[in-house]
Amino acid sequence: MIDKIAWLHLRDGRILSTRSRGKSVFYLPGGKREPGENDAEALIREIREELTVEIVPASVEPAGVFEAQADGHMAGVVVRMTCYTADFTGTLAADSEIDEVAWLDYADRDRVSAVDKIIFDHLRETGLLR
Repeated sequence: MIDKIAWLHLRDGRILSTRSRGKSVFYLPGGKREPGENDAEALIREIREELTVEIVPASVEPAGVFEAQADGHMAGVVVRMTCYTADFTGTLAADSEIDEVAWLDYADRDRVSAVDKIIFDHLRETGLLR
């Protein structure tokens, strides 16, 4: 199992998503925890590294756990994505391994990873994603 955390940041019915260098699909911003990190610490670090903004620690709230088959050549491997919402300070900009930042809506569902598709479905069902 691949265990990751992700930031759900929605605006005007769209969700912030990122595409890493060399990848063709979009992923929600976030990543894997480093040894000794709790979820909030990992989220803060990953978002700083990927998008150059600072998550406001007191605003981090759980938003669900989602699982799906891993993308690519990882047959039988499941991705578990623990999602959080949070406020931030700064200006969003691609950094580190991120090639593109985009605001996606439900019509973009075919452009995202398998686990993100499940998250898109959930957000659509709850009226948060247009």
